[in-house]
Amino acid sequence: MEVCVFTEPQQGASYDDQLAQATATERLGFDGWFRSDHYLAMDDADPMPGPTDAWTTLAGLARETRRIRLGTLVSSATFRHPSVLAIQVAQVDDMSGGRVELGLGTGWFAEEHEAYGIPFPAKRFGLLEEQLEVVTGLWSTPVGEHYDFAGEHYRLVHSPALPKPTQASVPIIVGGAGPKRTPAIAARFASEFNIGFRDEHVVAETFARVKQACEDIDRDPATLRTSVALPTVVATSDADYRRRLAAIDEDPASFADVNIAGTPAAAVEKILRLRDLGADRVYLQLVDLRDLDHLELIGAEVLPHLR
Repeated sequence: MEVCVFTEPQQGASYDDQLAQATATERLGFDGWFRSDHYLAMDDADPMPGPTDAWTTLAGLARETRRIRLGTLVSSATFRHPSVLAIQVAQVDDMSGGRVELGLGTGWFAEEHEAYGIPFPAKRFGLLEEQLEVVTGLWSTPVGEHYDFAGEHYRLVHSPALPKPTQASVPIIVGGAGPKRTPAIAARFASEFNIGFRDEHVVAETFARVKQACEDIDRDPATLRTSVALPTVVATSDADYRRRLAAIDEDPASFADVNIAGTPAAAVEKILRLRDLGADRVYLQLVDLRDLDHLELIGAEVLPHLR
């Protein structure tokens, strides 16, 4: 099972904060570092110093790291034209030596769109499908040939479809708990399906739907990796546990109901249950990314039991 760190820099983090966490992630032996793609803080968090752009950040980290996978969980289809996104991701993939993964979703946070004047259409699944078709179409067009696309939202005419990513196929992550359309989109376009912030019963049911969606289009379900993302707080004392929960404004009475929580042993047990449900990868959402002692603890007392 792969274990990656996943964080939320819009809650108040500079590039240097993210760099420190990402380099520690690599040093401690985790498989990847992924970040959200948001422009506005949530839940009354202190927003200073302000948002950082996901793909600008990943471009910097591509040059500062050597081994870990880097990506978004997930970028919003409302933020970027798919042709621009395809160029950005291909360039960052080249800068990283072929370590980038693209998570792409419909977007959901209306307030950030309003705050920065970004259009937020009510119906976005069609937008997402066309973005995935354009991005994958541009990357898969052979060098020397051209790519054309005519859809409801985008039109490309005689595109040179350059640059190409370093990887032969950049992993694409699609996720969500939608019962029909999300599994179908993942089966068609994704190399990984992700579900986050749900209990184990929902995880199992959703994985089954995604498997069926693959079978419905004659795709081998084994070719679609499945993953789970969950908020994570680990500590070796009750005082540290409560302190870490308070730092991210979480309730000790309910946090452990769904999430990866408690002692290192409890965290290991939870992650192994997710593996038994079919998860090939788990993302540990560490919202307080400046708490590097937390990351050190997980690296020392949780990660070795998952290898």
